[in-house]
Amino acid sequence: MSTSQQPDPRDRPARLSVGVVGAGRVGPALAASLQLAGHRPVAVSGVSDASRRRAERMLPDVPMVPPAEVLARAELVLLTVPDDVLPGLVEGLAETGAVKPGQLLVHTSGRYGARVLDPALRAGALPLALHPAMTFTGTPVDVQRLAGCSFGVTAPEELRLAAEALVIEMGGEPEWIAEERRPLYHAALALGANHLVTLVAQSMELLREAGVAAPDRMLGPLLGAALDNALRSGDAALTGPVARGDAGTVAAHVSELRRHAPQTVAGYLAMARATADRALAHGLLKPELAEDLLGVLANGTDGTDGTDGTDGSNGTNGAEGDAR
Repeated sequence: MSTSQQPDPRDRPARLSVGVVGAGRVGPALAASLQLAGHRPVAVSGVSDASRRRAERMLPDVPMVPPAEVLARAELVLLTVPDDVLPGLVEGLAETGAVKPGQLLVHTSGRYGARVLDPALRAGALPLALHPAMTFTGTPVDVQRLAGCSFGVTAPEELRLAAEALVIEMGGEPEWIAEERRPLYHAALALGANHLVTLVAQSMELLREAGVAAPDRMLGPLLGAALDNALRSGDAALTGPVARGDAGTVAAHVSELRRHAPQTVAGYLAMARATADRALAHGLLKPELAEDLLGVLANGTDGTDGTDGTDGSNGTNGAEGDAR
């Protein structure tokens, strides 16, 4: 069916009035997505100039008001504030009487489940934790990216269907996360996504230092293939000098990083050790090759003779390195 045959969402009757407390990158995108599903954004709060501009761009004509006024106007409230701010915000809203009985109160923190909303629950609110497993830009492209995006969902059992329905309306895929597993769930996502950005940025910087004119173009196909392989095959996708047990190559890497980018050495060693452990556990790294490799990684040295370590030695006689 072509898009011209689709009904305009504005022609459908709104089902819930939606408010946003915290106009960061996430809240306006979720509200805009709910609007496409027929709900009606009615109020948004934001502190910084950037938040206000973002709200105006993503939710035009929706008034900016204080948080308490957002709750007064909305049946469904999105609390899209930083993790460390969330508990105090919920307590403050409950203590001041801003929370209304029967009001759907949704937070998007990955760290917390529904229990952080207990003060609002005691005031009669319906608590939902809906965390989109997605990185946000604060631009309209975020709404498109929600299509097929997984959401970590935590809520009281009696609200589970309502929580999952909201996720589906935003184009997402609900994934139930138990309350006590939320911190582990969030740590897993941070490990995979946030640290990936750091690794890619460091890699691009090093490629520029090596003389590569377009590191993004060089890395794009490589990282795309590596990600696809990892998602399909897990540890079986491991390749490179660590998985092969090329101690001399790894020692040369450490030497070059110390010379050109010493701030990256600790991260390189930590990831190489983790890779070696996984490669050994899955039979990819041969035990007879692991000893020299692990010696290089344990000492963080560049070889036995102070050179680039290409003789494959374990570096135990070299200068003591940073093994943090």
